[in-house]
Amino acid sequence: MALFELHSRNLAQEQVAHTHDFHQLILATCGVTELSMEGQGERVTARRGCLIPSSRHHEYQGDGNNRTLVLDIPVAQLASLEKGSEIERLFDKPRFFSVPPALNQLTHALANQLEQCPGLQNEIAILLLRALTMYLHDATPAAVGQLGQHCISERLDLARLDAWLDQHLADEIRVEQLASLCALSPGHFHSCFRELTGVTPLAYVQRRRLEHARTLVRHSTLSLGHIAMLVGFRDQGSFSRAYRRYFELSPSSDR
Repeated sequence: MALFELHSRNLAQEQVAHTHDFHQLILATCGVTELSMEGQGERVTARRGCLIPSSRHHEYQGDGNNRTLVLDIPVAQLASLEKGSEIERLFDKPRFFSVPPALNQLTHALANQLEQCPGLQNEIAILLLRALTMYLHDATPAAVGQLGQHCISERLDLARLDAWLDQHLADEIRVEQLASLCALSPGHFHSCFRELTGVTPLAYVQRRRLEHARTLVRHSTLSLGHIAMLVGFRDQGSFSRAYRRYFELSPSSDR
């Protein structure tokens, strides 16, 4: 029996305004969702997550290109969890929070696991809640303050880079192009980007290509060769090999 409702969603480009009688955790692995709660508005991205307590009014609108984990948590279920009181404190108030690279990588892995094994949603949800509790409650102020302080520039706007990438997936993409969008040198951009995301710029681009390709594989009738071309692979063979390495199944099997 499912204790939680955990879904990997693409939040559409339509504005939604509502309340609900359960807590909600929202984490994104890519894309942008504009979300506001009680007068406070921010973007939910791979760098920013959101906690929405039960009965709090909120509004959101996705960009249509996001991949978002949405966890619905019945209030009564928290008391049954080990460390339930600590997890309950996550929802003391509405809040946005920074997502460090390690948590973003975990979110990515769990989103993939959820798609492959939806029957494990309870276990995945509990792991996600405990990881978030450790990050928000157990990290020392000094450790939190050090996250990203070494070299991350305010000019490195990941949401802006994502939007640009999505328009150029079919093209050759070089680090120099990405660095110029942020007015940074290629070397500085590379080190800042890796510290911020936990991966190199080119690995991030590859991930972006494959995430977009999966949407096309699952929700379009385009041939695999055409999809490969649209997301920047030189041929269907190299596309299929990269797809299998990343998702652990072939695009034809995924379809």
